[in-house]
Amino acid sequence: MDEMEEELKCPVCGSFFREPIILPCSHNICLACARNILVQTPDAESPQSSRASGSGVSDYDYLDLDKMSLYSEADSGYGSYGGFVSAPTTPCQKSPNGVRVFPPTVPPPPQAQHHLLPHTGVLPPVPRNSCLTCPQCHRSLTLDDRGLRGFPKNRVLEGVVDRYQQSKAAALKCQLCEKSPREATVMCEQCDVFYCDPCRMRCHPPRGPLAKHRLVPPAQGRISRRASPRKTSTCTEHELENLSMYCVQCKTPVCYQCLEDGKHSTHEVKALGAMWKLHKGQLSQALNVLSDRATEAKEFLVQLRNMVQHIQENGVEFEACLVAQCDALIEALNRRKAQLLSRVTKEHEHKLSVVRDQISHCTVKLRQTTGLMEYCLEVIKENDPSGFLQISDALIRRVHMTENQWGKGSLTPRMSSDFDLTLDSGPLLQTIHQLDFVQMKVPAAPILQLEECCTQTNSATLSWKQPPLSTIAVDGYILELDDGNGGQFREVYVGIEMICTVDGLHFNSTYKSRVKAFNSSGVGQYSKTLVMQTSEMSLPSYGSKTLAAVAWFTFDPASAHPDIILSNDNLTVTCNSYDDRVVMGNTGFSRGVHYWEMTIDRYDNHPDPAFGVARADVMKDVMLGKDDKAWAMYVDNNRSWFMHNNSHTNRTDGGISKGATVGVLLDFCRGILLFLINDEQQGPVAFNTLEGMYYPAISLNRNVQVTLHSGLPIPDFYTPGESEAAGSVC
Repeated sequence: MDEMEEELKCPVCGSFFREPIILPCSHNICLACARNILVQTPDAESPQSSRASGSGVSDYDYLDLDKMSLYSEADSGYGSYGGFVSAPTTPCQKSPNGVRVFPPTVPPPPQAQHHLLPHTGVLPPVPRNSCLTCPQCHRSLTLDDRGLRGFPKNRVLEGVVDRYQQSKAAALKCQLCEKSPREATVMCEQCDVFYCDPCRMRCHPPRGPLAKHRLVPPAQGRISRRASPRKTSTCTEHELENLSMYCVQCKTPVCYQCLEDGKHSTHEVKALGAMWKLHKGQLSQALNVLSDRATEAKEFLVQLRNMVQHIQENGVEFEACLVAQCDALIEALNRRKAQLLSRVTKEHEHKLSVVRDQISHCTVKLRQTTGLMEYCLEVIKENDPSGFLQISDALIRRVHMTENQWGKGSLTPRMSSDFDLTLDSGPLLQTIHQLDFVQMKVPAAPILQLEECCTQTNSATLSWKQPPLSTIAVDGYILELDDGNGGQFREVYVGIEMICTVDGLHFNSTYKSRVKAFNSSGVGQYSKTLVMQTSEMSLPSYGSKTLAAVAWFTFDPASAHPDIILSNDNLTVTCNSYDDRVVMGNTGFSRGVHYWEMTIDRYDNHPDPAFGVARADVMKDVMLGKDDKAWAMYVDNNRSWFMHNNSHTNRTDGGISKGATVGVLLDFCRGILLFLINDEQQGPVAFNTLEGMYYPAISLNRNVQVTLHSGLPIPDFYTPGESEAAGSVC
């Protein structure tokens, strides 16, 4: 019941309602609070209004008298202002809801109170020409001569407040504390007010008339309140009359006197008890609906709280994953760093080795050269010509040889001191700066929109959408259907659109469908499986006999060759080419017995039109039956042939002319196809062992025009297969 507490508090004082009254706007307010926010109209503030009143006491004087009565020694201290005390203010103080209020002032001394207004136990008068503004909807309400007594008391709300307070285990609070109510220590049974010790000493002194009041503990006072009988509701206009009827037009309880001489005399009224039961029932029904919404809201809150937990768990997991990924990148960079440092170390050691070898070699050569030079200088110092000449030639050759050894390149370093290695970190830095989150999750399962999914005859339309909170990119969708007989699912659509119509399904069959989404990361989960039922074909009557179910169809412009010309609501077909062109029906058959006819409207120059059935992927630019996707009979003005996969069989005499009729009978129970010309069977059974989905088809050129008649009864001479029962469908 804690959630109900806000409903039980006054919008002005913020405390539980005390003597609540019902405003015309249906909002409630404490009676004392209503007196606090009364406003005088401009007429009452004008000098003329004051002079017209014939009294020397102003409207503000009434309020002052009203306030002074609250603090007489004979009073309980609880009255219109609830013991409110404030510093003196101007009479134009603004209330929290934006209206002018008459501010309470500090009460005069008790002696002045006794002289001004003795306590009578009756509410002080309301200022003349007063109005009231609802603190919730801000609607202005003008008071009549009855003042606040003109508003009905909400005894139901008062009773609910009492029961709620009695159910609270918390200690009772003082009703006169201004800001933070202290715990009540006593209750006055006569005043019906809970007091703390300071407020009791200030507002309920144990002297004078108040000395006779009985003070009891708060708990005992709560029990006495509960045991006190509820007052009977009386009419606000006729205080001595009890409310016994309900005015339907004004939507308010009234008394008998209101019906006799009041404003409700011409209104429709009903018994109070009957309307009480009726409105209780209506409120109960409304509460049932609201209860369902509240239950949904609670479930939604549970879902949101679970989402909070999941978000926290996923956040921790994602952070750990991110840290692990970054640590892996750092580890990879450290490994690469070690590899690069190893290369630098090898290059460094190689350079040192080469330079050191060159230093060693050059040092040896220099030492040899220096020794030769010193030796030659000593030889030159000798004065023995013959001895000098004996060795001079050899020394000269050695000097030249040594000089040649110091030729070009010998005094050039074999290795540069610079390292010809430059680390190309630009792409890596750019990659690091571009490091960001990418969508690597597969899409969520789509939601089939049941209100937009439907079937019509042998076609089905499916619509779906992504989950509302899904932010994962979707590249396309895959729609799958089974074969209508509980078989394997097969893809019937792949694309970005979220609505698809599938034609050529079996009649009166139950299909299961599902859809899934895909993106660059992969394929998501399937949606929930939707079960759909295609419609039955109509059951035509022939005389008094109801025949097997048949289907009406027309030629399909979408499957026709571009040279085909259709008219008459796609029932009449011709061609603008001299070559044979194919057009198929818009309905496929896989079960049942079907018969249709084509009337030859125009037949010039003895062409060879072909009639029969075909698969959906039949060739459209050759005669029907030229490929292995069609089973047909082609006919001229004298004879006919059956043809499949360009194989001609069963030449039969009898041709067609203008006005002739060609019939096609397809029986899936026996798996056969036969033809008729002018209601006579043309040749034997043309084809057998037919299984699967077949479409009615015809090929013709510009010399022929035919009109289709579908949904015809089976010819009388033909007896359907035994497994074909009346009412069976495709």
